[in-house]
Amino acid sequence: MDYDAFFADHLDQLKSEGNYRVFAKLEREAATAPQAKMHRCNTRRPVTVWCSNDYLGMGKADFVRQAVADAALRDGAGAGGTRNISGTAVQHVALEAELADLHGKEAALLFTSGYVSNWASLSTLGARLPGCTILSDEMNHASMIEGIRHSRANKVIWKHNDSEDLNRKLASLPSGGARVVAFESVYSMDGDIAPIAEILDVAEAHGAMTYLDEVHAVGLYGSQGGGIAERDGVAHRVSLIEGTLGKAFGVMGGYIAGSAALCDFVRSFASGFIFTTALPPALAAGALASVRHLRRSDLERRRQQANVAKLRTRLDAMRLPHLDNPSHIVPVMVGDPFKAKFLSDALLENRRIYVQPINYPTVLKGTERLRITPSPLHTEEDIERLVAALSDLWSQCALNRAVA
Repeated sequence: MDYDAFFADHLDQLKSEGNYRVFAKLEREAATAPQAKMHRCNTRRPVTVWCSNDYLGMGKADFVRQAVADAALRDGAGAGGTRNISGTAVQHVALEAELADLHGKEAALLFTSGYVSNWASLSTLGARLPGCTILSDEMNHASMIEGIRHSRANKVIWKHNDSEDLNRKLASLPSGGARVVAFESVYSMDGDIAPIAEILDVAEAHGAMTYLDEVHAVGLYGSQGGGIAERDGVAHRVSLIEGTLGKAFGVMGGYIAGSAALCDFVRSFASGFIFTTALPPALAAGALASVRHLRRSDLERRRQQANVAKLRTRLDAMRLPHLDNPSHIVPVMVGDPFKAKFLSDALLENRRIYVQPINYPTVLKGTERLRITPSPLHTEEDIERLVAALSDLWSQCALNRAVA
């Protein structure tokens, strides 16, 4: 078999469908964020980044970077191995205690990423809970889907954010066996928010455990940045809350928070925790500084929310179609993979604006988009430049505008 020919054929198919992904090589400078420099053909050009998941700019904050630097200089760059072999760093212990307290839980457990925390936790629960059925929202993230698949547990898909369909699916299951209801709070591509209280009502009525992914909400919602569950006053009812340190907290890593027994169970049985080199202590120190800051400061959240509102107002004024959702994620809907890529390329090359196109399989075919994430660091001038450029290119592509 000609393996390289096989690989090349499949890559060519991606390119023909407009779904081949090209990375922008960026040099990010903390002092000038959200400005960066794009490297191409031995040149460096300034660009404004509009698609970062460092939603609040915490990865650029002086005190977060200083915490990372101090810990790295003191303790070294890496963890030296798994926590089982090399030992647990004091930074890991402190960060887990802080995250547990943030969510009002007894314990928390760190992983190297949000993807790994979802995959490892769901696969472990599904595989080891007796007679387990995992009921998964149809729009759940790939990391959750992979964890469920790997567990080999019985899987039931329920309609997106539809608590009535969830109730029907739970009621139809045979008696006996564990049930885990897995869903997200903020969905990353459409920016919609789950009716968490309604879902909890249904799950509790059927004696099901609840697994809530808050990766696009922690740091951003709630009086302390505990996510949508904190904002809605229902965090105490959720069995397990999963989050990330790599988005609004601006560093790296994932985690779960729940009862002491639950976290210890995952720690003791999840291969994705046991056999993986631990998060570097320096990154844990930076994440801890970020979490502590956002628990007492809402300045970054308020500034971000103001910029989101400004951007939506300007998009409406130009009749540029974007999904109307209650979150910080602004999906500008294109509906064609080639035009989405053209818009992204033209913004980058001619307007020095960086927004990645979102195509299949991340979103369904026909719903291609530019996913824009305003931060507290963007200025009104940045917003005006973005909207003006989008409007000009929208006309060039002969794309439909929103109905006035």
